Amino acid sequence: MKFLKYLVVGFLFGIVLTKTEAVSWYRIYEMFHFQSFHMYGIIGTAIVTGIIGIQWIKRSNLKDIYGESIDIIDKEPGNVRYWIGGILFGLGWALVGACPGPVFILLGAGFYNVAFILFGALVGTFLYGLIKNKLPH
Repeated sequence: MKFLKYLVVGFLFGIVLTKTEAVSWYRIYEMFHFQSFHMYGIIGTAIVTGIIGIQWIKRSNLKDIYGESIDIIDKEPGNVRYWIGGILFGLGWALVGACPGPVFILLGAGFYNVAFILFGALVGTFLYGLIKNKLPH
C-alpha cells in the first residue's frame, strides 16, 4: 500500500512537468541557446524550494515516517569533481534533449523513441558501476 502513495506523487509530478512544458525538447533547446527564461525559471524555483526545504528540515529537527531523525550530511569539499560531473550531465542533457526524470514522463506520454535514451542512461550507469572503484573520488 505504501507503493501507491509514491505512484500517485510520481503521476502528479509527471503532470506538473508536462503542463509546465519542462519535458519539451523545444524548451530545452531554447534554454541551451539562451533564447528563453522558461526553463531557468523552473530550475531556479526548484533550487529556491530545495534550499528552503533543507533549511526547514535542519532547523526543525524533523523526523521521518519511522520517527527517526533526518540527518543531512554536508558534502565533501571537491570542486573539480562537481564541475566535471555537471559538465558531463549538461552535455548529455543538451545532446539528448532530456534529463533522466522526463525520460519516464515522455515514455508515459507515448514518445517511445526516448526508450533509446533510457537504454543509454542505463548502460552508462552500469558502466560507471563497473569502473567507479578505479576513478578518483
